[in-house]
Amino acid sequence: MAGHEILISDDDRPRRDELLALYDAVGWSAYTTDPETLEAAVAGSTRVVTARYGGELLGLARVVSDGASIAYLQDVLVRPELQREGVGRSLVHAALEPFSSCRQKVLLTDDEPRQRAFYESLGWTEIREHQDGRLRAFVQSG
Repeated sequence: MAGHEILISDDDRPRRDELLALYDAVGWSAYTTDPETLEAAVAGSTRVVTARYGGELLGLARVVSDGASIAYLQDVLVRPELQREGVGRSLVHAALEPFSSCRQKVLLTDDEPRQRAFYESLGWTEIREHQDGRLRAFVQSG
């Protein structure tokens, strides 16, 4: 892809086949086994940003938010061959840009070293290491 630019676009809603190909490429099969739910989740997101090259979907990040007090960063993914090239960083910045005044920005991700290193490099802190020590995080999965 040398000499060509990867385009980061806001409010791009990829087609179902594009979503399935991207989520499959990163091994997120929990999403791809239920295409209708995946498509509905992306469609219902407050903001969706994509990375494309020549029209091909290379990455995606989405945010669910009330636009005032909280923004939840969800589903940051980049095709494996482009990971560690700055695409994910660009997607996160573009996805969260309209929510800079929100008091809380949160995400939930897998417990793996690469995920942790990526988010820490963007200034995120794991809840148990947060400076003020007054925050708690709870999750209920179904």
